[in-house]
Amino acid sequence: MVLRVASQSARSLDEVTKRRLVLRARAQGDVAEALAHYREFAGDDAAFRFGRALERALRHIAEHPFSGSTRYGDELDLPGLRSWPIKPYPHLLFYAVGDETTHVWRVLHGRRDIPARLREGFVAD
Repeated sequence: MVLRVASQSARSLDEVTKRRLVLRARAQGDVAEALAHYREFAGDDAAFRFGRALERALRHIAEHPFSGSTRYGDELDLPGLRSWPIKPYPHLLFYAVGDETTHVWRVLHGRRDIPARLREGFVAD
């Protein structure tokens, strides 16, 4: 349900910002995995709160696409890759800004092996 809400939010963001926001397949899988984790270990309310925080982060990068950090893009030689935190959760959005579209490539937990997860995401997507 929250993934559907996030998708609907992304569509409504298009109307506000005139910038298309696309959650790539890996990012959608990452979100589904995070929601399932919160639902299983912390309950439906926690999963819902994560979904709301995700929506806020998506809105932010849609409205301010160049505000994200280039740290991981620089470190991994992935030009244009940016990240933005999903506060107050330990997750990061990884995205790239195109001419008219912002592509969200991954949504990863900050304590995981981010370089390995990012590489697998770009190879498979």
